Amino acid sequence: MRRLLPLVPLLLFTAACGVVQSSEGEATDAAREVAARAGERLYGQRPRTAEEVGRAASGIDGVEVLRVTGTSTHDGDGVDVVVRTSGSAYSSWFDVEEVTVRRCFEVRVSPTSEWREEPRDVDCPDGRPLNFAPPPEPPRLPYEELRAKLPRVPEGGRVDEAEVRRGIAALDLQPAIRTEVKADGGRVGVLLSVKGNGFDPQDCLLARVGPGATEVWVPSRIQRMPGEGGCTIGNALNPAPAPH
Repeated sequence: MRRLLPLVPLLLFTAACGVVQSSEGEATDAAREVAARAGERLYGQRPRTAEEVGRAASGIDGVEVLRVTGTSTHDGDGVDVVVRTSGSAYSSWFDVEEVTVRRCFEVRVSPTSEWREEPRDVDCPDGRPLNFAPPPEPPRLPYEELRAKLPRVPEGGRVDEAEVRRGIAALDLQPAIRTEVKADGGRVGVLLSVKGNGFDPQDCLLARVGPGATEVWVPSRIQRMPGEGGCTIGNALNPAPAPH
């Protein structure tokens, strides 16, 4: 028994080390958690191109985008993004100072991706992080210019739809701005809109020309959400009440 006693502290130390993760392992887990949070930020059902996904990932704090594969989120298997993140940890069992690692993970973005899906460990590709050009700015909707070009019709007068259309044509609008004009009940409604993404509020401008009043306005943000009907010619002719 006396010969076995010196082994007891060693066995206890070995057992303890067996359940204590190294600082490098903990730091890797921390880096993986950063990649997992990036996956949460990128998760969604909205169709996006590979460039849009890469641009969004590169704007997340602590994330470098090294590779993007795929065409769009809704084509084939979706878009795979290889990101590089870092993590730090310290354990008094193993380290004199804090350990920091940089690791790479692959995050998949597609309609079939699961929420909080764990990113896959991968080798870091060679090369510098990718840079993405900022997205193009949507064309500005000409609020003041439209107001100036639309006719003013006196009380008891008659609105001329052709005159309204000539005024809109004189604006020389960019091709990305969609125009719709409709006459109804002695009034003429106007809709100028920019194509939305189906998830965020759409940009649009409404106008209504009637005897005694020419109005131009932007619907509220809630009304411009997809499915709310704010950016329609019907809302120009018969405006929905403002939400409370």
